[in-house]
Amino acid sequence: MGQIREVVAQTSDLEKGQMQQVSVGKTQVLLAKIGDEYRAMGANCTHYGAPLAKGYLSNNRVVCPWHHACYNVLTGEGQEPPGLNDLPSFVVEVEGQDIIVTVPEDAPSETEPTLASYDPQHDNRVFVILGAGAAGLHGAETLRKEGFRGRLVMITAADDFPLDRTKLSKKYLQGKAGENALPLRDRDFYDRYDIEVLTDTRAKKVNTEKQQITFADNTTLDYDRILLATGGKARRLNVPGADLENIFTLRNHQDSDRILEAAENAENALVIGSSFIGLETAASLRQQGLNVAVISPSEVPLEKILGTELGEFFREKHEENGVCFQLETKVKAFQGQGKVEKAILQDDTPINVDLVVVGIGVDPATDYLEGIETNEDKSISTNAYLQAADKVFAAGDIAKFPYWQTGEPIRIEHWRLAAQQGRIAARNMLNQAIPFRSVPFFWTGQFDLKLRYVGHAEQWDEIIFDGDLDSGEFIAYYRQGDRVLAAAGCNRDAEMAAIEEMMRLGDMPKIDELKEMKVKNGQLIKAQLAQTHN
Repeated sequence: MGQIREVVAQTSDLEKGQMQQVSVGKTQVLLAKIGDEYRAMGANCTHYGAPLAKGYLSNNRVVCPWHHACYNVLTGEGQEPPGLNDLPSFVVEVEGQDIIVTVPEDAPSETEPTLASYDPQHDNRVFVILGAGAAGLHGAETLRKEGFRGRLVMITAADDFPLDRTKLSKKYLQGKAGENALPLRDRDFYDRYDIEVLTDTRAKKVNTEKQQITFADNTTLDYDRILLATGGKARRLNVPGADLENIFTLRNHQDSDRILEAAENAENALVIGSSFIGLETAASLRQQGLNVAVISPSEVPLEKILGTELGEFFREKHEENGVCFQLETKVKAFQGQGKVEKAILQDDTPINVDLVVVGIGVDPATDYLEGIETNEDKSISTNAYLQAADKVFAAGDIAKFPYWQTGEPIRIEHWRLAAQQGRIAARNMLNQAIPFRSVPFFWTGQFDLKLRYVGHAEQWDEIIFDGDLDSGEFIAYYRQGDRVLAAAGCNRDAEMAAIEEMMRLGDMPKIDELKEMKVKNGQLIKAQLAQTHN
């Protein structure tokens, strides 16, 4: 195998803690200066291919600017989801002022992590993961990555292997991503590492005292440890006519397919709910050419999560693109001959509809559980190690866990957070005793609007804006007391990556300092504060 050796930069081009993207032949390389050493690895995130040079470098950890996957610059190892694979690392030499990088002629853009496989002679235990979403997949991979060689079984009532569910209400529903874009791993991956995936298999009962699962056909499986990662069930409307055809929820691959099929012969779509799943669906259906109306009891979309100003900002963006809103009202009935034809509002106003998508949240799927008391919202309480009981762990939408920033028990329905929890729960199944201390993060894409949200704030004293909502380039800081609990930003990706890293390290500056913050070449730069800020 041939090698390509090229001068890519001069030593004066990078200061300590800076990075830049360079080319060696046809290979894109991320070059970084860590201390007095230069390091090189693949340049693009393994998730959606974002250029890591536009992210944030913290010591030897680089944060992707788009969806905050993290990589170790020294080794290329992936450290945080949603990236699944590692990045290749390359040899760097310094000759005089020249920085020289050597890469193979056929260098891969990413590399699969090294995982263990099943060896019953080495380990005869059975570990079960109930659920095949983000938490389940990352839990299974982490167990194998950490050297677990016992039997590993992933069980799901769905007929899919783990999918990228974030695409279902966005690219896939817009017709811009095919079925091949949905699987997180190809099926051969699970065979290579002896991860048994039982699809179309419903757990009727999990007896945590007996450590036994009973399936719908009354067969059983005994386990040594279990990770509960069953996610949520989409809520449905309990109103007359709710059982008519063409009324959907959106939670899985089949839901998206049914909506797309109905949309082919539809003109008017109704979305019920004005949170993220509702607005993403509305944007996607509008881009499919349908007339779209959004019904919600809220006064302002997304107000509980983002506040009034940002909620109005999203509403205006949708209205600019032709979406109509009926707020502070509810649907009290549907009418139609077999298929839905009208939605009747509280004031008896009828709306002509050809299809309806109900996006009013999810309930934790925990009805199968025995031996552990669930909370009023059906969630499962865990300790800081995501452990719910002896030999029982929980992750994702069903887990109510103590948030390390505040100590308060919270439950968060973020796809990336579920993946993070799956990783930590898996390591704790192996007795590593690692507290869950990740920073929540989610993103949304609606029309040309892409928003990143870091942290967690259910209440705040005020929202402080840095930038201009009208221009679509801003960061909103959610302040409670003297702390910044969360931040939401558009077109400020490098700063948002830096904010997450500062939250993780417990090193968040004051608001005025944050408003002066810039990121250049992956390095945080704080401008000198004006006297008026002191």
